Amino acid sequence: MRIRILFFLILFTGYTYGQDRFLTIETKLKELAATSPGLNEKVELSVNGASIQDFIRGLASTNGLNISVDAPLNQKIYNNFSNVTVTEVLVFLCRKYDLEVSFIGSIMSFTQFVVPLPPPVKYVSKPVKVSFDKGSGNLSYDLSGDSLSLVAKEITRISGMNLVFSQDLSGKTLAGFIQNLPLEDALEKLAFANGLKVTPAGNTFFIEKSDQNVKPNLVKKGGNSPQPGLDITKDDNLVSVDAKNIAISDIINAVSAEMGNNYFLFSEPKTLTTLTVDNVTYDEFLGYLLNGTEFTFRKEENIYMIGDRNLEGLRSTQVLQLQNRTVDKVLEMIPAELKKGVELKTFPDLNSLIVSGSQPKINEIKAFLLSVDKLVPNIVIEVILADVRDTKTLSTGIEAGLGKNPSTTGGTVFPGVDLTLSSNSINEIISGVNGFGVVNLGSVTPNFYINLKALESQGILKLRSTPKLSTLNGHEATMSIGKTEYYLETANNVIGTQNPQNIITQQYKSVNADLTITINPVVSGDDQITLEITVKQSTFTERINPNAPPGTITREFKSLIRIKNGQTIILGGLEENSTNDTGSGVPGLSRIPILKWFFSSRNKTKSNNKLSVFIKPTVVY
Repeated sequence: MRIRILFFLILFTGYTYGQDRFLTIETKLKELAATSPGLNEKVELSVNGASIQDFIRGLASTNGLNISVDAPLNQKIYNNFSNVTVTEVLVFLCRKYDLEVSFIGSIMSFTQFVVPLPPPVKYVSKPVKVSFDKGSGNLSYDLSGDSLSLVAKEITRISGMNLVFSQDLSGKTLAGFIQNLPLEDALEKLAFANGLKVTPAGNTFFIEKSDQNVKPNLVKKGGNSPQPGLDITKDDNLVSVDAKNIAISDIINAVSAEMGNNYFLFSEPKTLTTLTVDNVTYDEFLGYLLNGTEFTFRKEENIYMIGDRNLEGLRSTQVLQLQNRTVDKVLEMIPAELKKGVELKTFPDLNSLIVSGSQPKINEIKAFLLSVDKLVPNIVIEVILADVRDTKTLSTGIEAGLGKNPSTTGGTVFPGVDLTLSSNSINEIISGVNGFGVVNLGSVTPNFYINLKALESQGILKLRSTPKLSTLNGHEATMSIGKTEYYLETANNVIGTQNPQNIITQQYKSVNADLTITINPVVSGDDQITLEITVKQSTFTERINPNAPPGTITREFKSLIRIKNGQTIILGGLEENSTNDTGSGVPGLSRIPILKWFFSSRNKTKSNNKLSVFIKPTVVY
């Protein structure tokens, strides 16, 4: 029960101490805000994988703060801050990453927080259970966590024999139980049980550490002792390195000596770094050590060449061939950061990219190209066009007049009436009427004619076409079906002033009416296809004059849809309804019901055009 209470007291004390520490930091930051207003500025930040050093320095530079960051702080930050003050961000970092802040005037120094050691427990001496029989020379003891200093002092006092030990054993504690053994045997047993060694010399016993507990000093190849903060362990052809704030050149020198590898430095990297790797090869060690720096390495025979990435001897040139994509737009895809310090050229003949630069940079570009050089889907698009045209025309009326030449009687009377009567036929009809009483209608001139019309026509036209389109993922496919009509354009040009000449030129020009369909397909990872469809249809209208260009009517719509692979969609709505009602007749009489059929000529046309588009995309790899 006591142990539990003590444990909870320690936890509560540590928690309270931590809360007090963060409260103190927050209070000092608020006090400093009086002279450094940047601490009260609101920030909008999104951080993804930046080091805590770069983040804090950037925060200081943006808000005019004096901040120093300890070099070993290298944690990565993944956070998003919105509408918070700089003070709140700094306090959050201290809590999240267990940081400590020291204040010197307006300068803030950020370091890793080290938990203060608890105050040493004051040792309370207890009676040492040691007894010595001077008659037999036997020693007895019952020890459990007793200090070596007190035990040696007590044995010396009761036996008259001196026990001597070195200063580094002053804090050593002993445990053991012996009953009535000769003094020398009892001391040897006590030393063995506690990892010590006893050496007698006259009336003195020297106590020291046992040989099996003494670790040999680590010595680098060549006889040089490793410097503080650098620990190197070799296991066959693998090496483990633990370096804290050591120059890169010193680490290379020490590890190369330990592994027995030859190297040549073109330029010495003096940057300090912290590195911990376990059981890696020498090449992997150099890769980890030089990653993120301006240095690289290259192995030639048995010598490792180390130096700046841009040196001629360390540059490499490779041809990277693409398997599934064209090289045309690859340069635009590569991020700018990857292209820094690297020369890139396209080689269309081999669908390849020529890369020249340091090997680590080339490896990064190669990895990126491998991730984007995927098989591009091909989409086959089946399009079915169904065009239905329904036309109704009604022509009625009587038309009479004088022609240039005598006309002849002719035409049809069934199933529709379209009959022309000549002057002879009309005179025969008139002569049949003449003679009834006083009626005498006379006769008509030879060029007189009469046209009788009573026609109704109806037609349905169905057009169906099934073109197929094919395109790559993300690229447009376009289909166009149209009709061209021509009209005559006449130009009259006058040349000269004294003797002007009139030159007439004629030229036939064209007018198009098309049905154009543009489809841009994009294939998703879940077997879905997004289609951006544009349909444009134009048709001819009646000419206002036989020599005039035909008019056009245009209909257009855009649609963005998503369907599964192999499904069919229908696009309707391209429908045109038109009614044309024209006529001519005797003024007044042509508008009177029933009589208008005898004193006018009328044409009425009604048409209905409907276009339906069926689209079926299929992904082909």
